[in-house]
Amino acid sequence: MKNLVDRHGRTFPYLRLSLTEACNYRCSYCLPDGYQADGRPQFLVMDEIVRLVRAFAALGMSKIRLTGGEPSLRKDLPEIIAAVAAIPGVARIALTTNGCLLPRHVGVWRAAGLTALNVSLDSLDPERFQRITGHDRFAEVTEGVDQALGLGFESVKLNAVLLRGLNDDEMPAWLEYLRDRDLAIRFIELMRTGENREYFERHHYRADEVEDRLIEGGWQLRPRAADAGPAREYAHPDYRGRIGIIAPYSKDFCAGCNRLRVTARGDLRLCLFGDFGIALRPLLQDDGDHDALVARIATQLGLKAAGHGLHEGLTGLTPHLASIGG
Repeated sequence: MKNLVDRHGRTFPYLRLSLTEACNYRCSYCLPDGYQADGRPQFLVMDEIVRLVRAFAALGMSKIRLTGGEPSLRKDLPEIIAAVAAIPGVARIALTTNGCLLPRHVGVWRAAGLTALNVSLDSLDPERFQRITGHDRFAEVTEGVDQALGLGFESVKLNAVLLRGLNDDEMPAWLEYLRDRDLAIRFIELMRTGENREYFERHHYRADEVEDRLIEGGWQLRPRAADAGPAREYAHPDYRGRIGIIAPYSKDFCAGCNRLRVTARGDLRLCLFGDFGIALRPLLQDDGDHDALVARIATQLGLKAAGHGLHEGLTGLTPHLASIGG
């Protein structure tokens, strides 16, 4: 088996695969006006997804994260999970979801082969949650999270985007929530995208401010797994839960990059904020194109930059995070 290594010496065992650009939320930091279909060709279908993941697995990818948009809007999500789980080399399958359908479907996803779950939960206050997401789904999401904790997942994580003036005073509530729950909350620094400049300037809150407070409170940095995401995760002996910090504006954030992304329409993105995509879909139509697909992925990795241009306000092709899966 080959391994993906770029010219900066970084290895890539982790693929983030978007299943759809559609989302049923209207989050203020991502799709405040809701998802607008554009009439372009459909998203990747099952056979294309299987061929794609087989190629990445042949290149040493062992962890696949299914994202969106909102991936639970795909009615064939259980079948996709099962098909990906059956591919040799795939050891972990994670899902990132807004969680509104968890109570109905999380058991089915787990039975199909899902091993890890990430759920968006931007506030522990139901009214604030509705204000940020545009939907009154707090009860369903938290019920589904508690269900998931009893299903034997390798990990259950929550994602909260840090928003100045909207949820930046909730640390005491989060600490209480984490005291007896075996999960992690990851605080994600708001990122500038092509469509959110004014919002970003109003609500951007530095993640390193939260990190400094954690360290002062006795939280200790945990070792990072080879296929882990971008979070720096902290633990504290008084709490069962853990806290992760995703700080894209911090120094050397990109030095530990270990993941590639494929959009719901089959474009390889070497960086969340890159300014080009590489079309893989033409090589997803026939099993006979497997070797050519593997070669295209491997050769394109040489174009991966050392880091993003967010500090210079360069957001690349990404209009909003739902377009590529975060």
